[in-house]
Amino acid sequence: MGSSSDSALCTDPDLLVSHRFPQTVFTYNERDVVLYALGIGACGGDAVDDKELKYVYHGDGQHHVKVLPTFVTIFPFHSEGIKGMPDLQFDPSLMLHGQQYIEIYKTLPTNSRIQNKQAIAGLHDKGKAAIIELETSSYEQESGEVLCMNRSTLYFRGAGGFSKSSQPYSYSNYPQSQVSAVRIPKSKPAAIYEDYTKQNQALLYRLSGDHNPLHSDPMVAEIAGFDRPILHGLCSLGFAVRAVIKSFCNGEPSSVKAVFGRFLLHVYPGETLITEMWLDGSRVTYLTKVKERGRAVLNGYVALRHIPSSL
Repeated sequence: MGSSSDSALCTDPDLLVSHRFPQTVFTYNERDVVLYALGIGACGGDAVDDKELKYVYHGDGQHHVKVLPTFVTIFPFHSEGIKGMPDLQFDPSLMLHGQQYIEIYKTLPTNSRIQNKQAIAGLHDKGKAAIIELETSSYEQESGEVLCMNRSTLYFRGAGGFSKSSQPYSYSNYPQSQVSAVRIPKSKPAAIYEDYTKQNQALLYRLSGDHNPLHSDPMVAEIAGFDRPILHGLCSLGFAVRAVIKSFCNGEPSSVKAVFGRFLLHVYPGETLITEMWLDGSRVTYLTKVKERGRAVLNGYVALRHIPSSL
């Protein structure tokens, strides 16, 4: 290896990217869908919100609750993931979730039995850090039809330097153009949505499957350099995408076909999120800020299946 550091990510990067993950199966139901929606703030400000009540309750004429597109980001947590890889050595306290990209191929069912297939989509040696892109394709077990795809970009601080030559190791098995760069327009946003997170937001969100103690244990948060436990990045992403759906899709979650989010800064539970949105054709670019600190925490885009007829 090019580095003898104990924090080096792996002994053989080629072996790492060729690792075969076991396929996993899990079942979710309406209760899981509702719990997730509450975890990302649905109906948090108004329990009878006419655009969001459909995510947590089905009344007359609606047979099932509707599923928010970012619900699929919990699917990878029901798989083996990077923890089960024998050639991967890393310090969990130094791992950061950098980006998330999802594609939705069909309307998400309220109840389903899902089969997950995972693979390493990318591995990059950045010297002082390493980047792993983990791709999870999820299929309906009964029909065999692909339902969605997640690509999680994970940054491992202090785990780079594993290249065996002077040329840094870099591998990707998908076109780099698939996730286009996010450029925040300088023009006035087409819509602005303000929402608040609750003090117990992370504790509620973790019930959907992400049990990282960074979001619940004060001692773990302090070791990681935070004043207190922070909100899950994927929870913040859920808040932002929910703002887009409410602002441009009249609350209809099936309008979303793809989502990209880049995590810029942590959010503390209890802080207020302001999401600014720009519409360009059938794509909404967004920037989410924390009101109390005046800092940008998340940006990205949401690709819609059709151009909204009105705001």
